[in-house]
Amino acid sequence: MKYFPIYLDAKHINAMIIGGGEVAARKIELLLKSTTNISIMSETLNSSVERLVNLHQLNWLKHNYQPGHLSKSNIVIAATDSVEVNSAVATESTQLKLLTNVVDQPKLCTYITPAIIDRSPIIISMSSSGSAPILLRMLREQIEKTLPNGYGKLADFSFKFRDHVKARVKSLRERRTFWERTLRGSIGQAILDGKTTSAEQQLIASLQTQSPPPSGEIVFIHTRDGNPDHLTLNAHREMQFADAVFYDQAVNIDLIEYIRRDASKFPQAIASSILINVQHALDLADQGEKVIYLLSGAVELPENKTLAESAIITKHIYSGN
Repeated sequence: MKYFPIYLDAKHINAMIIGGGEVAARKIELLLKSTTNISIMSETLNSSVERLVNLHQLNWLKHNYQPGHLSKSNIVIAATDSVEVNSAVATESTQLKLLTNVVDQPKLCTYITPAIIDRSPIIISMSSSGSAPILLRMLREQIEKTLPNGYGKLADFSFKFRDHVKARVKSLRERRTFWERTLRGSIGQAILDGKTTSAEQQLIASLQTQSPPPSGEIVFIHTRDGNPDHLTLNAHREMQFADAVFYDQAVNIDLIEYIRRDASKFPQAIASSILINVQHALDLADQGEKVIYLLSGAVELPENKTLAESAIITKHIYSGN
């Protein structure tokens, strides 16, 4: 990755905007979603910036850029129409090791602002690393169409009951199963429909009902051509809820990006067509874990008596072309 994605805690932001025009206004409006700890350095302000300064009581330094005013900031944005001024701001800011953004001059930036889909507290940010802004806009439009506006309400609801669920549902995997069932089912739909009280009552009732712990299983995913774009929805869902994944060198490593981030990963030195690490997978499944075994192509597994005689649930998914 050319850029390292990161989210900053807004309460620590101290931003300085150099410039008072429309570009500065757009940057200020974005920052105001998180903080009012913003200073503007410009002799004049257009009507948009002036309105934001007055409305949010922002700090206005009533002169054009002068060195020596950046040391108390940790984010600096150069948004003037002067290449020379922007370059001077970038030089001072980077010497002070501050996060620096120079509008339309990526070579002078130490960070760039991603495209953002705001469903607070759910925030989705995307970037093409500056290489394909039109493609990025198309992707953003696709995601926005499929993401309900009320998704933030689901996040707030989950946070409100997180400790209650954790106290009643002990194991991590059981909690994942519980929350998936809750958010995908009638409770989640009630939240999206604005029926919060009904959703809360349903969740409390479900916590009082003892559910059996999820059983361990082994899911063999035959990845065929190995193209991540050809993953079936079924395969993708199984991978997202994996506790552990096994794979050999013949499997396209890009597929591992689709595995749940905190799943245990077990790369295998021996090709699966020769030997399957059955015992380790069975041990994990016996502990209640969902084990994914990625297989290159669509070849049949070598026969294994231990696997055949085990009571652990196994299934095969063929994904790809």
